[in-house]
Amino acid sequence: MSKTFRTFIFVLVALSLVLAACGAPATEAPATEVATEVATEAPTEAVVEDPMAMYAPDAVEGDVVTAGSSTVFPLSERMAEEFQNEGFTGNVTVDSIGSGAGFERFCTAGESDISNASRKIKDSEVEACAAIGRTPVEFRVGTDALAVVVSSSNDFVTNLTKEQLGKIYTGEFKTWDQVDASFPAEAILIYSPGADSGTFDYFVEAVVAPLTLNAEGKADTKLGEEAVLGLEGAQFSEDDNVLVQGVEGSPYAIGYFGYAYFVENQGALKALNIEGVEPNQEDVDNGTYPLARPLFIYSDAAIMQEKPQVAAFIYFYLSNVNDNVIDVGYFPAPAADLEASMAAWEAATTK
Repeated sequence: MSKTFRTFIFVLVALSLVLAACGAPATEAPATEVATEVATEAPTEAVVEDPMAMYAPDAVEGDVVTAGSSTVFPLSERMAEEFQNEGFTGNVTVDSIGSGAGFERFCTAGESDISNASRKIKDSEVEACAAIGRTPVEFRVGTDALAVVVSSSNDFVTNLTKEQLGKIYTGEFKTWDQVDASFPAEAILIYSPGADSGTFDYFVEAVVAPLTLNAEGKADTKLGEEAVLGLEGAQFSEDDNVLVQGVEGSPYAIGYFGYAYFVENQGALKALNIEGVEPNQEDVDNGTYPLARPLFIYSDAAIMQEKPQVAAFIYFYLSNVNDNVIDVGYFPAPAADLEASMAAWEAATTK
């Protein structure tokens, strides 16, 4: 074999090997998993509905009818105005007819949605409510310091004990000098809320009844009522403005009513200290003023569920009353009592 031929063969073999290498299937590197992002939209946050939105003033319609205490009247009237200012388009009726008459309208006639009261509901009134299928739910809304007042022209009395006050209203003291020898010998002109008033009920229980004892020697409110209502020449009215006008008209007159009416007319009237204690926020809060009393509104769970506007008004009332109660002329309820009222509202609306 010639050298040229051998060279040719060598070149041919080498070339074939190169071609074989080029033609061999390429060995793929192990596939590396690539995280493929699936285009997904960010989850939309679920809209959390405000469970109280349905009770917003502008979310309810219809009318609300309230009636009762003349003392609670200015506070309920203020809350009704604020409720409407916040968007409620219905009517809120607030009638000042006295606590007793208010409970009669609520529990006997069934004509009102809310009863305003300056005293707790009586057992007989609860029974009357039950007879028409209503169960009263109590809401504490504030505190009143009952104001015992004389005319601003009275320059001789600034303080009375509860006993002196009671003896005036039972008729034992008929002239001012019988109250105190230094006072003028002038007839005492007596003004009082009428028997349908919760203010009258409270006053009789707190001031008069301890002086009108029954055969067992116990304070008797019925005897106290009879004593006051039997006073010769006394003037009675469920309208506190009538009482204000009567008392301011004479330096020898005396009367009592809710503190708000004194505040409204303090230029013409003077509030007396009782047992040496002035009726004011501090003395109400520390419990030393002896004629402080709770203020209430009452409704019924069925009414609140059938009439969302009633539930909405009461919720608004409880939520905003402390922003208004002092300006009206009363004092806030204890925080625990207001919280209990809100709990009672929640229970009544979720039954």
